[in-house]
Amino acid sequence: MIEDYLINDNCGVFGIIGTPRAAELTYFGLYSLQHRGQESAGIVTSGNGGVNIYKGMGEVSEVFSQRKTIVRLRGRLAVGHTRYSTTGASSLTNIQPLLITNRSQKLAVAHNGNLTNSFLLRQKLEKSGSIFQTTSDTELFLHLAALSNKRTWFNRICDGLTRVEGSYSLLFMTENSIIAARDPLGFRPLALGRCNGSYVIASETCAFDIIGAKYIRDIDPGEVLEITLDGQMRSKYPFKKHNHAFCIFEYIYFSRPDSIVFGENVDKIRRRLGRQLAREHPADADIVIAVPDSATTATIGYSEESGIKYEIGLIRNHYVGRTFIDPEQKIRDLDVKVKFNPVRGVLRDKRVVVVDDSIVRGTTSKKLVKLIRSAGAKEIHLRISSPPIVSPCFFGIDMPTREELIASSMSIKQIEKYLEVDSLGYLSIPGMVGMPSLPEGDFCVSCFSGRYPLKIEKNQNKLRLEKV
Repeated sequence: MIEDYLINDNCGVFGIIGTPRAAELTYFGLYSLQHRGQESAGIVTSGNGGVNIYKGMGEVSEVFSQRKTIVRLRGRLAVGHTRYSTTGASSLTNIQPLLITNRSQKLAVAHNGNLTNSFLLRQKLEKSGSIFQTTSDTELFLHLAALSNKRTWFNRICDGLTRVEGSYSLLFMTENSIIAARDPLGFRPLALGRCNGSYVIASETCAFDIIGAKYIRDIDPGEVLEITLDGQMRSKYPFKKHNHAFCIFEYIYFSRPDSIVFGENVDKIRRRLGRQLAREHPADADIVIAVPDSATTATIGYSEESGIKYEIGLIRNHYVGRTFIDPEQKIRDLDVKVKFNPVRGVLRDKRVVVVDDSIVRGTTSKKLVKLIRSAGAKEIHLRISSPPIVSPCFFGIDMPTREELIASSMSIKQIEKYLEVDSLGYLSIPGMVGMPSLPEGDFCVSCFSGRYPLKIEKNQNKLRLEKV
């Protein structure tokens, strides 16, 4: 149950260039990416003689509740962001996109990811005279670009990126171009599309569908791509080659099932996860149900492979929202109580397989098991479409400490007893990474293995920059 722990993976970024409707289409793109963060939203545009920006706390529809706000964001290019914080507090100053003026030129940036050397890098920059306006690691990209002695923003950005480490999918906006960049390991997704003569870049392709854009390709890991208002495009790879480290949680949970992520359809991958889970952990049961909504597709795969009938056994109250989005634990606990309702007629006197995407602290899973028992289930066999989470993530998922992760201190049998289920089965790491048509080495599985693809700074607290 990912809601047990996640504050955020993930932000959503969206950019478009070459249309007078840039702000309006960016609004719809961000609306499609709302699942990636509900803390704040913003849009910056350029054209018609100036740069315009509007941002605020809340969901996209709340921030841009009045049409006149969008109308005032004139221009033929726009970059938008929907945020949940992985570095820096939830505050007005940290809302993205961030916008600066340097050498009489404007530069804005929107970021999905998390830098692993931000604390030391910020200290070095402050000692050399840099003045920071936010406590977000995203601001580092602007400082590094501004400090470069290269002649163009494109080359300054390429130069600055060589000094950062960690995960990032970035959209920069100059007064006449959009520049996309993805870290050399490719932790976070970023896709390129085309829409009626305009180019579109977004965290997920579901944002293309809403505006009628066509997916072209992913921005490559380590690629910096510039698109200008006159349609010119150039690409550069300023980094040494690295093994890829695509975040496997994009498939397990974060991305929408209708998106193409890392070149694969998310729905197809989740079905494969469910089928593999059924092969590894079969169960003698009457029905199989999902913990909606993120586990639904994997549950269909489990049902197809096992032959156990798929039923809707839990109804989710969608007006509660995804509980991991809320940063306050006490509010998350309250949300859990009203988020699910059992379908008693389906569950009563049945041996039930319950498929979920993950277990983290275990608190929500325990409550759900109790809820399903109270609805009359005779047996509960819990199946998880990912391996046990034993280590925190430092690449854009705001997890608890290792001590708070239930699988870091308990065996599977102990977790089974704690949750009070008749059986518990997790998908294996080999079974998980073997399911897509990508080499095993292309995925980051550090939260399951404890082995990280990059060196991690000691101070990785979410609010570490608040104390600088």
